[in-house]
Amino acid sequence: MIQPMRRAVWSFWSKPFQTNRKAFWFSEKHHLLSWVLSFERARQLYPDTVLITDDDGVRMLVDGLGLEFHTVSNELNVLNTQNPDWWVSGKLYAYRAQTQPFVHLDSDVFLWKALPERVTMAPVIAQNPEYFNFGDESALYRPEVYKATIESIQGWLPDEFNWYVSGRGNRAMCCGILGGNHVEFINYYADQAIQLIEHPQNQRALPFLQRKTLDSFMIEQYFLVACVFYHQNQETSVYRDIYIECLFNSFEEAFRDAQEVGFTHLLGGAKRNPELADHLEKRVAKDYPDRYERCLRYLNDVSLMR
Repeated sequence: MIQPMRRAVWSFWSKPFQTNRKAFWFSEKHHLLSWVLSFERARQLYPDTVLITDDDGVRMLVDGLGLEFHTVSNELNVLNTQNPDWWVSGKLYAYRAQTQPFVHLDSDVFLWKALPERVTMAPVIAQNPEYFNFGDESALYRPEVYKATIESIQGWLPDEFNWYVSGRGNRAMCCGILGGNHVEFINYYADQAIQLIEHPQNQRALPFLQRKTLDSFMIEQYFLVACVFYHQNQETSVYRDIYIECLFNSFEEAFRDAQEVGFTHLLGGAKRNPELADHLEKRVAKDYPDRYERCLRYLNDVSLMR
């Protein structure tokens, strides 16, 4: 019998953030305030809270902000020598580390209500599907280019990826939230995705991959669908009954129904929107004044050390 979900997971690999992803936010302060709001809202609904990070992440989020995660792991220290353009590695390592049903939340995701039962009881859960024109050079997802590059250096590609790209698969999943009850499958998917990046043969392709930061989306979000669809079509697969349940059926629905569902995700440019940044700051200052003051003290301490 499937038990009610209790575990919320966050991940933070500090190297990509310090290298280039810090610029995605209106300010460093608002990035930290987003962590406060994401954590404090979700832990009211999912009390078994987990942070997968590295030593710098522990210093910032736990020692600095004082966020009281139930479990903290610094296992992302193993990524210290990895190319930070593959920013998604931190999330994939967090998915692979889970041993019980969970929902992983991006730090710019805020839950105002519990996720509906139809979602939390599913084998795999995600935010919403994304569709693109296969072969479009301007698309976020260009799996055919990645496949050709890896093949050109005799690299390694999993059967799921080859099958889905050969069929011109054009669906991915937005992973603002990702998790589910079939943890074994999620571990398998995450491990295969990690190998797409870390396989020794594939490392030789790094100089020829010019879109690594964008290909990270492909490896996480496109390859997830590839794994699910591939195994649904394999009669002998132990994962044949796997399916993904989305919180929303489309991006349009996510924008339209977010307030009703009780879900906020600061996608893309929203992180740099001054009006939204002001709303975020006021919300944290009002709802979590102690956390807000601690954030300001931490920023002051960091500034003095620079």
